[in-house]
Amino acid sequence: MSSAEILNELREIMIDVFDVDDLEVTPATTAEDVEEWDSLSHVRLVVAVERKFKIKFKNSEIEALKSVGDLVNLIEAKTAA
Repeated sequence: MSSAEILNELREIMIDVFDVDDLEVTPATTAEDVEEWDSLSHVRLVVAVERKFKIKFKNSEIEALKSVGDLVNLIEAKTAA
């Protein structure tokens, strides 16, 4: 799966989790860019991503994420393994 495909899937997940239909998502998007992105929705996002891509994140990996691009790279690495 390419980075663009992963980003597109993430956008769909984020629209569902944050309940924002016109959400703009780029690799540079961070939690500060999305008003609805709080600690609870972050947990829901992580769980939804793990289910969709059939992967598991370590706490240290989650804590290291700073942007959607970081998440795309992590998903790419985990799905390639």
